[in-house]
Formats: sequence, C-alpha cells, structure tokens
Amino acid sequence: MKLPADERPWLLYGATGYTGELIAREAVRRGMRPILAGRSRSRIEKLAKELGCPHAVFALDDHTSMLSSMENVSAVLHCAGPFSATARSMMQACLASHIHYFDITGEIDVFELAHSVHEKAQRSGIVLCPGVGFDVVPTDCVAMKLKEELPDATHLTLGFDSGSGLSKGTAKTAMEAAGDGSKVRRDGKIVSLPLGSQTRQINFGNGDRLTTCIPWGDVSTAFYSTGIPNVEVFTSTSPAALKRMQRANTLRPLLRRSLVKAVLRYVIDLRVAPPNETQRNNNASLVFAEVRNAAGKSVTARFRTANGYALTVASALAIVTDVLARPRAPGFYTPSKLMGADFVAALPGFAEIALP
Repeated sequence: MKLPADERPWLLYGATGYTGELIAREAVRRGMRPILAGRSRSRIEKLAKELGCPHAVFALDDHTSMLSSMENVSAVLHCAGPFSATARSMMQACLASHIHYFDITGEIDVFELAHSVHEKAQRSGIVLCPGVGFDVVPTDCVAMKLKEELPDATHLTLGFDSGSGLSKGTAKTAMEAAGDGSKVRRDGKIVSLPLGSQTRQINFGNGDRLTTCIPWGDVSTAFYSTGIPNVEVFTSTSPAALKRMQRANTLRPLLRRSLVKAVLRYVIDLRVAPPNETQRNNNASLVFAEVRNAAGKSVTARFRTANGYALTVASALAIVTDVLARPRAPGFYTPSKLMGADFVAALPGFAEIALP
C-alpha cells in the first residue's frame, strides 16, 4: 500500500559504513527514524534494533528488491561507496521510483553522471543532489560566494587541509581515483594530469603549506555552480607523500586492473583505522578559495569548519530534512545551488579566518 507523500520516511543506504553509521546515530539523536539499509542483513538488523529504526536489506545489483524496498520512501541518502561503482544503480532506482536522491560522494564522474540526467530528474519530479557532505559542500558554497564578489572571474582555486585521517571507504575511493590521475577543469573541459604534477604553497591561516592538485568533486560542481571555466582543487601534503604520489604515476595502468584493486581494497580493510571521536573532534578542517579575473584581480577566502566527517553528518541531515520540508523544483543541483552560498556558514564549527 502506497503511503501519502508526507508520511513516507527517508532511507539511509550504507547505514553500517563508517560515515553512514555516524549519520544514522545522529539522525536518531535528533528524533528521526530513517529506514536503515544495506546489503549485510546481520549488520543492518543489529544496528536497526539498537537504534529502534525500520530497516531494509538489498544489494544494488538486485533491482527488483531495491525497488520493492523503496516503494514507500520519500528520499534516499546514499552513503555506500565507492560511488563510481554504486551511484548509477541507486540514481536509476530513484528516477524510476520518483524519490529524491542525495549522496556524500566527492567523485567527479558521479557529479557528471547526475548532471547528465538532469532532464530525467525533472520528468521524474525529484531533486538529484550528490555531494551533500564535506565533499563538496564547503568548497562549493565558497566558490559561489566568491563568484558573487567577482562576477567576471575566470579562474577558481580551492584547497583544504584536514588532518583527522581517512575511513576505509574514503581510502578505497582515493585508490579507485588514483588510476586516472589528477583532474582539473580548463576552459570548461575536464582534463587529466599526472599525480603530484601540480603543487602550490597555500596559507590556510596557519602559515604556508605544501599542497598538490587532486581530482576533487569541485572540478565538476564548481563549474555548474559558478560558470567559472578554470577550476583546480588542492589538498595539503608532505614532501614524502608527494614523492610517493609522483612515483605512483608509473603504476597507474596497474591500478585500473580489477585484481589489483581487489588486493588494495583487502589491504585497506586490514590496515586503515578510521578516525575515532577524539580525532574527529580535535581536527578541524581548513578551507581556502581564490578567484581571479582576466585582468588579474583576485578575491580570497579562508575559513574553518568542523572535521570533514562531522561536517558531513550535519550537512547531509540538514539538506535532506530541508528539501523534504521545503520542496524544490525538480532536477540536478549542486549543494550551493540547492541551499545557497551561505549554507556552510550555518553549519556547526564554521569560522572565518583572517590573516594577521
């Protein structure tokens, strides 16, 4: 039996993953009862029982079970990566079921996929908004804010410094992306670069840091949010890590092979310890942004946010609940297009940074 639209719960897929579980626990703390979903029956049932939430068990390649489980759902918050392997199936199910789609990806190809089905989302009557977490909410919002200050900007540089460590899922996503090298947008087109080939010193507010260009989601989203045709994203690194990245260029063909990926995923599962609560609470994220125009005029911004995982929890829940409470015109959105350039400033832990 189909429930009325305003009575349908939202579904959290990947609820037993590192970030998914953080979101599930915070949602319940706020009085929400999302449907907790994933492919592992034992893990989902255990978490759902602990949190007092309904649950659903299905794999993303089981289209029939997926559609059945989503029959009375208002929206999906998709947290099971790598999204390059999972987002298409979930997007297709949401389009077919007329269910809003959100995820926490930072993967360029997923944003490009979502943009390519904008008209389908309009016909389906749904909001399609990937990247509702740290990837890419803070950087997307500041990109739009600086574009408002310098409307004729032609170049955008973004950077972040976050030191709390990686979850297993984030590490696997980074490994998947490494095979394709780094990416930037030049004259409106996304182009690939060798890993570690582009570096820059950035002052995030605590002195100059070595940074290197990475294939971050803003290479896709910032273009759709601002229209700026040249976009680069940097993250802090060390000289030793940069050299390892540069040496990895010779291995990129191997990193595209399924067997090698499987071995590396196994190694990540064995060796990567995700950040604990203390590490999350004690490691804020720093963001830098700069736009410039053809005449050489530039505008910069620096700010601090909560740790990337904490920000993802707060941001994702805020976006899902806001869209369900205040319907939007259907179609593809970037976070700043959906929520406005000031959205990040309303999230816990935000503070502007002024240089001495």
